[in-house]
Amino acid sequence: MKPLQRLKKFNTIGNLWIYILSLLKEKETHAWRVQSLIEKRFGFKSGRITAYRVLYRLEKGGFVKSSKGGRRRVYQINEKGKKELELAQKFYKEILNKLK
Repeated sequence: MKPLQRLKKFNTIGNLWIYILSLLKEKETHAWRVQSLIEKRFGFKSGRITAYRVLYRLEKGGFVKSSKGGRRRVYQINEKGKKELELAQKFYKEILNKLK
């Protein structure tokens, strides 16, 4: 794998939680919609199962909460998740500044 391909893989699929929290910050959503939203907004495909697993871990870690919305669960970011997303954004900005 070429260096840029590796970088893209580990900063997209390898850190899917960042993209999911970013989407949830804008609007709550069902887990089954996450894959299409990521593809539309960020331009890469994630596996459907992967998104479910990440949402489960985020909820278990206290970064998102879910509620029953009809027959499906609706996920939304909470304050702990917003703070974690802000920390991730700050981290990426610091890295970019150091790479100049």
